Amino acid sequence: MTSYKEKLPAITTFIFDVDGVLTNGEILLMKEDFVRSLNSRDGYALQYAAKQGYRILIITGGSSIIVEERLLSLGITEVRLKSYNKLAVYNDLKAKYGFTDEQVLYMGDDIPDYEVLQRVGVSTCPQDAAVEIKEMTDYQSPYMGGKHCVRDVIEQTLRAQKKWFQKNALEW
Repeated sequence: MTSYKEKLPAITTFIFDVDGVLTNGEILLMKEDFVRSLNSRDGYALQYAAKQGYRILIITGGSSIIVEERLLSLGITEVRLKSYNKLAVYNDLKAKYGFTDEQVLYMGDDIPDYEVLQRVGVSTCPQDAAVEIKEMTDYQSPYMGGKHCVRDVIEQTLRAQKKWFQKNALEW
């Protein structure tokens, strides 16, 4: 059986869920909107990977325009909001960008992510993911959602491809 680390050199595309992955899953209810918290270390890794030429996509059931704007400002390729059928959205993105399943590392935390996680080259989840997701993924980050689990998988992938912490990246 191939370990997830042996699959990392083939990764060209990262796909992430938002709530429970890029956030801790908590949503503060405000009168006008929902409030979420994103981790700066995850943000750094996302923009670093984008600058290194990786395709980074977001598939979320959420509908926050503010979250979308923040992620796009980091260099995310595309954010798909209100994605209630994540497999259909995944297949649409795959057709649009021409990547293969083997080139994708996906991180999700709950049942809506299950079908996509079954398809991709490397399936990952945060430490506090749903039991059903933890049982079927290739890798479970030791970090909780919103607490640098995204940086964990990006950093591991870039290290496997010898693209992490390049000195010229410090000049950006």
